[in-house]
Amino acid sequence: MTEHLAASGVPVYAIEIDPHLGDHLRHLSKQFRNLTVIQSDVLEVDIPSIGAGRRIRVYGNLPYYITSPILHRLFSFADCIDEIHVVIQTEVALRLAAEPGTKAYGYLSVVTQLYSRPEFVFEIPRSAFSPPPEVTSALVTLRLPGERAALALPHIESFLDFVKNCFAQKRKNLVNNLRSVAEPQMVRKTLESLDLRPDARAEQLSVAQLADFFRSFTPQS
Repeated sequence: MTEHLAASGVPVYAIEIDPHLGDHLRHLSKQFRNLTVIQSDVLEVDIPSIGAGRRIRVYGNLPYYITSPILHRLFSFADCIDEIHVVIQTEVALRLAAEPGTKAYGYLSVVTQLYSRPEFVFEIPRSAFSPPPEVTSALVTLRLPGERAALALPHIESFLDFVKNCFAQKRKNLVNNLRSVAEPQMVRKTLESLDLRPDARAEQLSVAQLADFFRSFTPQS
């Protein structure tokens, strides 16, 4: 992937934590002068400083066990990223692009769609890797911005904390999941005011509906 990107002639910054793979990339950088190798953890790298004011496109094969933390890290730099193209576990890729009312739709779906417009591009068989992993993989494209641009939420972190509470126990409805936040009767009345069922569950609400729901509990400054 890095060699293909470097061959395009644009500036490429390869972030690699593994020393052995880092050595291989440094050897490749002798062939491609536009390739810069950064031996570091992607969870600690200051992405905007790499771009130095330029818009960024991110490509990568993400370690499956830290896919979510990496995506959250990238979303924190959403204002300088145009697109994210990553290979991840198929199950997670489906969750990113899941629609409300489906089994895969959850907190990670909401976060992803808040910041980006996800597309499940295609699945990659286990045989494409050496050694083959135990699960299938998929390429997913995230184009920024997502729904955040239209929703104009002033308190993103507070909203996401609220969404976590909404999805606390997926099989429970919002009234039960939000008992620590609001009185059940208030939750029901708020849902009804938004033309939603009083027994609605979080997985049935779109990002926009969750944002409207959040605003009903949050004083607007």
